Amino acid sequence: MSPEQITVANAPTISGLSFRHFRGESDYRHLAAVLMASESADQIERTVTAEDMANNYSQLTHCDLYQDMILAEIVGEVIGYARGWWWDESATGRLYGLAGFLAPAWRRKGIGRALLLWMEAHLRDRAAIPPSDQDKFFQVDVSQFQEGTALLLERAGYQPIRYFYEMVRPTLEDIPNLPLPDGLEVRSASPDHYRAIWECSDETSQDEWGYTQATEEGYQAWLTNPHFQPHLWQIAWDTATEQVVGCVLTFIDHEQNEQLNRKRGYTEGIGVKRAWRRRGLARALIARSLQAQKAAGMSESALAADSESISGVTRLYESCGFQVVRRNAVYRKPV
Repeated sequence: MSPEQITVANAPTISGLSFRHFRGESDYRHLAAVLMASESADQIERTVTAEDMANNYSQLTHCDLYQDMILAEIVGEVIGYARGWWWDESATGRLYGLAGFLAPAWRRKGIGRALLLWMEAHLRDRAAIPPSDQDKFFQVDVSQFQEGTALLLERAGYQPIRYFYEMVRPTLEDIPNLPLPDGLEVRSASPDHYRAIWECSDETSQDEWGYTQATEEGYQAWLTNPHFQPHLWQIAWDTATEQVVGCVLTFIDHEQNEQLNRKRGYTEGIGVKRAWRRRGLARALIARSLQAQKAAGMSESALAADSESISGVTRLYESCGFQVVRRNAVYRKPV
């Protein structure tokens, strides 16, 4: 057997079915094709090219593509794959993420289950490496319309532990002109402000579910992310202390808009420091973000919201004109 081939226990008996490791750059076009077919079947609006995958996978952390991926083939044609990785979450311990995609024509034949079980076993081997005193969990994100995936996970012992909303403001008309609290002003973001904005974003995220400690590696990746668009950001400064106290890190995915024939901006990276909360700052910054998106030619905006946020963000976003369009779940199982 070739060194790149993988023997998978519990694999279904299907003529021509085999499993292998990642080969490198030549695989990206196959992975992108499977991903797009899978996402389309699950009603997920997403556009990914081989170039996108190569760029995204070059920035992964705690994931060795040559070890932490498995590809499924039928007579040499890639029809599915799964990838695993890990990260540490401040309030939980070590999480082992799993993501899998399968071409619609090959679903409900046992291939997805085989990929899941192989990846679990592989990540358990990873989890056996110290530190051993951490709590460790598998984690999988499931979209609202991935009923088959949800059923597969539940049968494998996973449970949904958190729900998130995708929200859309379908128009950028009637945006209110809301004042900032006294003592604050909005300033354009310049390179010498980036570190302070990053630190504010990290501080304001610490109350959020799933918070992960910021790192220098994360900061450097943030600076080169395609969604790093400072000209659209809304940054509030305390004029007395010269501190960043609130932000909305607005961005536009122009390539996605072109492929999906829409004009959507994203009102994301919303954060306000504790001392300035419940004074109307978040709503004022969101309104300014929406105005910036409209000025950039957009006609709608979207964001993601934690359905159980302690700060009641869903109500805040609804008051700003956003509507829930999809509910997604996070599933976990102890390693």
